[in-house]
Amino acid sequence: MGRLLLPLSMLSLLSIGAIFGFFYAWICSTMWGLDALDPKIAIVAMQAMNASVRNAVFFPAFFLTPVILAMTAFIAVIQHRRHSAILFAAAATIYVAGALLVTAMVNVPMNETLAGVVIPTDSEAARDLWQTYSAPWQFWNTLRTLVSGLCLILTGLAIYLLNQGKI
Repeated sequence: MGRLLLPLSMLSLLSIGAIFGFFYAWICSTMWGLDALDPKIAIVAMQAMNASVRNAVFFPAFFLTPVILAMTAFIAVIQHRRHSAILFAAAATIYVAGALLVTAMVNVPMNETLAGVVIPTDSEAARDLWQTYSAPWQFWNTLRTLVSGLCLILTGLAIYLLNQGKI
């Protein structure tokens, strides 16, 4: 395997693994924890988490993952590793369509709407607001997680084929 292909492959695996883990953590702990709280507190907590996620630590995993995967696919093509190149390119494309765009078109607008909400003083109104937000948000996050997991598998398979010397 070439000098550039190995580190890019590992970086691809690390970045898609990081974003898969990020989405997965929301499924198996964060949202369940918020759903168990008083809805007024859950809304405030979600507003705070959404405000804090746009940071220099999150940026590379979320935005640069498809770039790294595409670069890895390109290098694999140059090195005549066609099967791996196809898998890396597929992972990049699927991630953009099923995770990055879903986030931009669904989850972020939902988060921005929630950010502008004044927390209802009435407990029932707060519960209705939270349930209206939480259930669809979790559906779309589950989709992002499944897509990222698929991309992680594709990346792992691409690396496996590289190590098998498959063209």
